[in-house]
Amino acid sequence: MKSEEDDESGETNMPKNQQAERDRDLSRALSGNVDGNFEKLIRVFQDRLYSFSLRLANNRADAEEIVQEGFVRAFRALKAYPSQRVEGIDLKPWLYRIVLNVFRTRIRKAQPRPFSCGVKPTLAKTEEAAAGPNPEEAAERVEIRKQLEQMVASLPERYRVPLVLRYVENIAYSEIKDILKQPEGTVKSNVHRGVQILRENFSKMNRRGKQ
Repeated sequence: MKSEEDDESGETNMPKNQQAERDRDLSRALSGNVDGNFEKLIRVFQDRLYSFSLRLANNRADAEEIVQEGFVRAFRALKAYPSQRVEGIDLKPWLYRIVLNVFRTRIRKAQPRPFSCGVKPTLAKTEEAAAGPNPEEAAERVEIRKQLEQMVASLPERYRVPLVLRYVENIAYSEIKDILKQPEGTVKSNVHRGVQILRENFSKMNRRGKQ
């Protein structure tokens, strides 16, 4: 049987309208009592924020620290805001934006790590099993995935971050624009440009491989 915590954090199994209603209820609860409801906010969002941080930092320890610092910043902000402002916060893009800002601050102070597309080990094993007994095909897919990660890592941040949010985190453009504080048209344009650059780089790589 699932616990209440499992239900609260299980966004993938919850329709988007129910997620939105849950988040609005949580904002209202926080506006009345931050201390008493902040643990619930952590339960609801910690897995998604950790996943996002891991795909940016490509290091579990760094990702955990980024999320922890993000929650600290969020708590301090909620305690400082008037209750009316807290009630009006759209929590999901607000928290993603905080975590992204923590990552940006840290990355300015350290050498960037290779980007991870976030391919789960179980998914990789499933892909290899689906390929059958041919080890060459499996090895080729692994190599292509590594090359994709390197290509995404080389993208300028203005293309890389929205591309990750859209195609790795599967977040709607309407929410990405709130996370990045950009017009939706700009977000779509940057995602499109990022995909275009990846395709061009793949084409160049394939041409070199055939020479």
